[in-house]
Amino acid sequence: MSAASPPASLLSSPALLPAERTLSVCRAAARFCAQRGWAPVREMPLPNGRRADILALQPDGGFVVLEVKSCARDFLSDGKWPEYRDFCDRLYFAVDLDFPEELLPEDVGLVVAEGPEASLVREAPAHPLAPARRRSLLHRYAVVAAARLAGLQDPAGQAEIRAALRAE
Repeated sequence: MSAASPPASLLSSPALLPAERTLSVCRAAARFCAQRGWAPVREMPLPNGRRADILALQPDGGFVVLEVKSCARDFLSDGKWPEYRDFCDRLYFAVDLDFPEELLPEDVGLVVAEGPEASLVREAPAHPLAPARRRSLLHRYAVVAAARLAGLQDPAGQAEIRAALRAE
């Protein structure tokens, strides 16, 4: 084997590329939400122009944001995640087993994915939304979710539906 060849362990068990890792963690985090009775919407546009990886509506009307991080570089190069706090009652990071958890702040919840499953490692502290913001966010959440569902039912009319609903 030449010096440039990858180790045999990587050949038999290929590492996930960052985009694949992100998708895997995102899927596991969405399942985590569903198992708790939370209704997750992925890539949710927020009023501040950002997109939450997952915004989930809880049975009690609370909102949770799960910010997916695929690797240390992803976390260290992203300074916008604190802005998500303004649009949720609880904020979590969702990472995989290989993520160096010591990088993550203690005042954010932590969900760790392993394959298709995810587990709660640390509960997120509550910071309740103001009633007016909750109402506005609930309306946005409903419109985006309805537009996406309508788009699945009528792919040819998806752009027209989104425009009519002013979604995304």
